[in-house]
Amino acid sequence: MLVGHILALVLAAAPPDLSTVGIVMSARMEARAAVLQSGGRTRVVGIGDTVFGGRVAAIESDHVAVDFDSGRVRLRLVAGSGAPAAATAGLPASAEAPAPARAMERREIERRLAEESGRILAETTLVPAMDAGRVAGFTITRMPDSTLLTDAGLRAGDVLTEVNGVPIDSLATLIGLWPRMQTETAVRAVVLRNGQPVSLSVTLR
Repeated sequence: MLVGHILALVLAAAPPDLSTVGIVMSARMEARAAVLQSGGRTRVVGIGDTVFGGRVAAIESDHVAVDFDSGRVRLRLVAGSGAPAAATAGLPASAEAPAPARAMERREIERRLAEESGRILAETTLVPAMDAGRVAGFTITRMPDSTLLTDAGLRAGDVLTEVNGVPIDSLATLIGLWPRMQTETAVRAVVLRNGQPVSLSVTLR
């Protein structure tokens, strides 16, 4: 009986490697999101969601509180995780700051996509950025280094809001742009970086 009770307490406690690697803030509690990791798995959660044996009680700019049977655990945002200290939803009205334009060969892009797509899909995390109750873009809370994404100018912490004039209001919109990109001569994206809009441009040759 005692062994069973101890085992139940252990199972109801927070995993020892549980950590917060990304946070998306919003003035509306229900629109906040966090990226948690444990045991090599990554989960995007909101307040009230069940994750890794606990329940998310609060999401703040620097930590996530998760309730387990053994008590509440505060998971501070991991320093140096590549995620922003807090990706705040809402679009500032300041002028865009253009980044240097880049040029890439289509053949080279296709070759690298074939080599890097598995890594990009496995190691990139997108979290919806909410503004007044709607999706206003996606925060890149995690992404691999030295891939097409970084060569195109994207960074972890960027909030992708627009691609070739199309507002990114859902994952379906983002995925639906892929066929269109096959015939475009340039890809122009707008991201929020440290709260400021930045234009990224890649010419396809």
